[in-house]
Amino acid sequence: MKNVTVTLDDKTAVWARKTAAERDMSLSRFIGEVLQENMRQAREYERAMHRFFAGEPVALKRPRDRYPSREQLYDRGRLR
Repeated sequence: MKNVTVTLDDKTAVWARKTAAERDMSLSRFIGEVLQENMRQAREYERAMHRFFAGEPVALKRPRDRYPSREQLYDRGRLR
């Protein structure tokens, strides 16, 4: 484990201390868990992006069909 110094504004420090106390843990442990959760979410997002872009493109129309016009796409009356 590494020791680091973290500087927080007063409002954030009060919130972090209060939240850590409510969870019955030290401020250091609370900040560590928040950072670990952030890292986990970032990894999941990266994996999802790779899966999405690794997939085959989806055809939006059949080969001989024309794309709808802007007026057809944004016909408000038809959407109601």
